[in-house]
Amino acid sequence: MGCQKKLRIVLGILKDKASLIKTTLSTKRHKSSVRGVILRATTHGPYALPSDNRIAAVIALGHGSRATACACIQALMDRLHRTSNAYVALKCLYTIHNIIGRGSFILKDQLSVYPCSGGRNFLNLSMFRDDSDPEMWEMSSWVRWYAGVLELNLMISGVIGYHLYSSSAKNDRNKKDKLMALWNSDLLNELDVLVDFAEHVGNAPHSLYLQRKSLVYEVVRSVSENYRLVQHEISLRVAELGLRMMSLSFGECTRFLNSFNRFEDCKDRISVLLVNRNRNDDLRDLVQETKAKLVVIMEEKKEWKMLSITMGDGDGSSNLTLLAPRGRWVVGF
Repeated sequence: MGCQKKLRIVLGILKDKASLIKTTLSTKRHKSSVRGVILRATTHGPYALPSDNRIAAVIALGHGSRATACACIQALMDRLHRTSNAYVALKCLYTIHNIIGRGSFILKDQLSVYPCSGGRNFLNLSMFRDDSDPEMWEMSSWVRWYAGVLELNLMISGVIGYHLYSSSAKNDRNKKDKLMALWNSDLLNELDVLVDFAEHVGNAPHSLYLQRKSLVYEVVRSVSENYRLVQHEISLRVAELGLRMMSLSFGECTRFLNSFNRFEDCKDRISVLLVNRNRNDDLRDLVQETKAKLVVIMEEKKEWKMLSITMGDGDGSSNLTLLAPRGRWVVGF
């Protein structure tokens, strides 16, 4: 490690200590104590993960009042948006990820309604760059990728109606009943956002060697757990839509097929990133079988449509009524 880099690390640690002293001396005791918890969980040290005790202290802030939960999320977002250090940003995101997975409802609620200032990326990290040295430049790409993962995680909960780690997500019977009651378009919307998540996971930074660092390794492991849950949610919707294929319009079939293609296109990239962790062969087989049936049905729909055009006489006096699969039809005049 170069002298300049060591100096930056030492200065960062001293800056954290100065900030902690400042919060201790603050007259706003409640907000300063919350800020101190966040500072301790997201220190400048480059390699160490936030300890379980530090993460637990953050999550405990969600078991108090709504004001405390709000102050926690505000302090965490302030820390994230004000830092130019890639390690601090990753630790903030890792803390947010733990809140999504283990935090109380009130903390998740405060996180999900955080103002979307700055455009499409509500975490405001699409332009994050730490150019202090080449390694930190590479680490910045992991910050941007991880922020996108968390955004999609929160987006999924808004679309499907529950968090991936919630008790509702563990009750397949209730979920299947809910899916049966949804319109085709709603099911396809849910499938789209789940596949969006898989696509983003597959677009991980090329600097996979940085997984040797414990912080990046833990980030990838946490994302891998999310991906396992997303795969299960995808399988439920593919199975339900598979039962409805004959009732789907041609446009809905096309959208369903596009979801299959997008999901298959990112599988290899995800395998490289996760080294086949949480591989789901049942989902792979389900996707392949359902896609094959969908392609056949779409070909039949095309033939029926062409036949209806061919049998018409151009003035609407001729009518074709299709009553059965390919090769069997009744024409009424």
